[in-house]
Amino acid sequence: MRTPIIAGNWKLHMNPEETTEFVEAVKDKLPDPAKVESLICAPAVDLDALRRAAKGSNLRIGAENCYFEDEGAFTGETSPKVLKEMGMDYVIIGHSERRIYFHETDEDINKKAKAIFANGLKPIICCGESLETREANKQEEWVVNQIEAALDGLTADQVSSLVIAYEPIWAIGTGKTASSDQAEEMCKTIRETIKDLYNEETAENIRIQYGGSVNPANIKELMAKPDIDGGLVGGASLKPDSYLALVNYQD
Repeated sequence: MRTPIIAGNWKLHMNPEETTEFVEAVKDKLPDPAKVESLICAPAVDLDALRRAAKGSNLRIGAENCYFEDEGAFTGETSPKVLKEMGMDYVIIGHSERRIYFHETDEDINKKAKAIFANGLKPIICCGESLETREANKQEEWVVNQIEAALDGLTADQVSSLVIAYEPIWAIGTGKTASSDQAEEMCKTIRETIKDLYNEETAENIRIQYGGSVNPANIKELMAKPDIDGGLVGGASLKPDSYLALVNYQD
């Protein structure tokens, strides 16, 4: 059985004081991690506050991005080595906003995945198509190509432990959500791709999230699908009440 994972992606929101207040409001109301894994990925400037506030609780913590080098002359970047030293658990990579606004390539994302694993962290690798790609009925080809490129050179054990987040670009922050059937169809395609690239055991172990306007009103329907193992949540993860409704969706 795959443990569901509900991850908040705060993007460029929250300061350290707000981060502490948020964690204090939720940390005693989170589900058992064996039942649902509750995760917050915060901006780099908030990570120390996140770590301090979450200590000793069921909240898993992560970063929204990192570089593929541990150190060096890379002004403005975030070291995966330091993220591990800080006590992070996960790092989001390949988000469409990083691909679009900061021109990150599939090769960059693959190098980041390897650096994350080299430092004992787990990547959440994002993938997803634009509205134009879906309207051209090429969404599966697009996403499969992203997955193949991101996982190049990774072992089956590594892939079993990472998370893939399918986020159709046209549904991120737009209020539009892929139907649960559309989300399931792509998540199933991703799992089948993992089986083709590795083996059935790896495909059954990997956790696949859906992201794109996930909220308390649609989380149960999405999580009822057999190939959807969690949600990567933006706006609905910024308020303690809505975040708690998401992670406690089984109640």
